[in-house]
Amino acid sequence: MSKTGALDLASGVGGKISKDEVKSAVEQYEKYHVCYGGDEEARKSNYSDMVNKYYDLATSFYEYGWGESFHFAHRWKGESLHESIKRHEHFLALHLGLKPGMKVLDVGCGIGGPLREIARFSGASVTGLNNNEYQISRGRELNKLVGLGQSCDFVKADFMNMPFPESTFDAIYAIEATCHAPDAVGCYKEIHRVLKPGQCFAAYELCVTDHYDATNPIHQKIKAEIELGNGLPDIRSTRQCLQAAIDAGFEVVWEKDLAEDSPLPWYLPLDKSHFSLSSFRLTAIGRLFTRTLVKTLEYLKLAPEGSERVSAFLEKAAEGLVEGGKKEIFTPMYFFVVRKPL
Repeated sequence: MSKTGALDLASGVGGKISKDEVKSAVEQYEKYHVCYGGDEEARKSNYSDMVNKYYDLATSFYEYGWGESFHFAHRWKGESLHESIKRHEHFLALHLGLKPGMKVLDVGCGIGGPLREIARFSGASVTGLNNNEYQISRGRELNKLVGLGQSCDFVKADFMNMPFPESTFDAIYAIEATCHAPDAVGCYKEIHRVLKPGQCFAAYELCVTDHYDATNPIHQKIKAEIELGNGLPDIRSTRQCLQAAIDAGFEVVWEKDLAEDSPLPWYLPLDKSHFSLSSFRLTAIGRLFTRTLVKTLEYLKLAPEGSERVSAFLEKAAEGLVEGGKKEIFTPMYFFVVRKPL
């Protein structure tokens, strides 16, 4: 199960980074971003370092507040956040037609929450690709706990240069992960290369929508906050993502921004005006409690120096995500299914 206790949160901050180097890593990470004087080109050219630092610093916060699956979801009224997340993953598995005997790749798999759910739901064997050692170690621990240590595994590698032969997988998916790629076409080309001909790739992408105005200072601020709090080199538009898949050699099967007709807003768990006991840690009161807890643990030296700053930039991201959702300029669930031609 997820590490959900206060001491689990404290001990996990920094991931594989030495605890006495966490503060320095936070400072280096922040400098990549616009809010701290950074620029897009530096983030793209150093994407591997930036994204690795981000997940070393943020993973324990995600696991503490969100669970094992680090993503948003289309949500029905009366449905809990946890239920909607599972259904979001099942929806993807059904669109790919996953079934027992299939060899599947999860690109940018986190600690493997979706991987485990999709493997149990479909019976397929799923390999998780991740370039962060800490997340892989957590994923393997969790796989063993639920009895998936043999049928599912993880590979440490960069999704811009995968260590697999051509035409290896029967299906590939990515959930809010390839948004970290410095070049969408290059990333999708690698996915195209290792996918078998005639088979499909499905993705949920973080994107700006057609409502985003690059000349609007408020929109720019929201975009910068989301990039800072989510480890993103840039945020592409839905049109750019789909065109990148086409340019990589795929045929479009289906595409839709699932946020457009979600009965409950995808950002509801982070909205300070919303309260929920089932996802208490994500509410305004819950987040205030977490910030106070982290500050106290850092003061007592139970959490490494710099932990409070990680909490702060994640809080800044939450504010940006909610504003981006309310203004309909950002979506975390632009969904597409594309096929590699025979």
